[in-house]
Amino acid sequence: MLTPKDPSSTSTAPSRTPKQLTVLIALIGLCSLIEIVLTLSDWQVIDIVRLRQTVYEYGGFWPGLLDNWRPNYAAQPATMFLTYGFLHGGLGHLIVNMITLYSLGSAVMDRVVGRGFVVIYGGSVLGGAIAYALLAQTPQPMVGASGALFGLAGALLGWNYLDRVDLREDIWPVVRMAGLLIAINVVMWWALNGHLAWQTHLGGFLSGALIAITVYRKT
Repeated sequence: MLTPKDPSSTSTAPSRTPKQLTVLIALIGLCSLIEIVLTLSDWQVIDIVRLRQTVYEYGGFWPGLLDNWRPNYAAQPATMFLTYGFLHGGLGHLIVNMITLYSLGSAVMDRVVGRGFVVIYGGSVLGGAIAYALLAQTPQPMVGASGALFGLAGALLGWNYLDRVDLREDIWPVVRMAGLLIAINVVMWWALNGHLAWQTHLGGFLSGALIAITVYRKT
């Protein structure tokens, strides 16, 4: 990810430590554990009928619950704005997302640690869900940590943009990276025949960037 050319351009923040990385590792571990259990159920190693479908029904983001669908439990229309981010659509989906999470999460923790990371990540999960609720034109459920991952990318790009403005440096690298993210979404949308929650990616990216440049600008 992009970094300022002059290290003195940013105010100093404590470097991440193994203890502080436990938040990131715990998050990766939780998402991985859930998907591993669901996969073992798919393979019938765990004999629980319809486990994945049931977990999706209770934890996925269902746009219809914001309309006239009956929830499985009273708080579901609210909790699904967060729970969807811990579920994935298979081992491949999980692996790609968790590798990306560790890479981007580590970079974000070089700038903010502990609580700051949690706020940016959680805010991006929420922002991604809100954007999906407002923009999606399908009743299909949505799962995955991609909204939060785009939020971490948005935070890094937001910081880099401000750092470059402060130094009066060329912002073209930031624009280029933002264009690359757009291109990735277009290619993925095409490759998946439109089955891509780009709305979640957009909402997560904007939320992460906004939180980073307003709440944690000076860290």
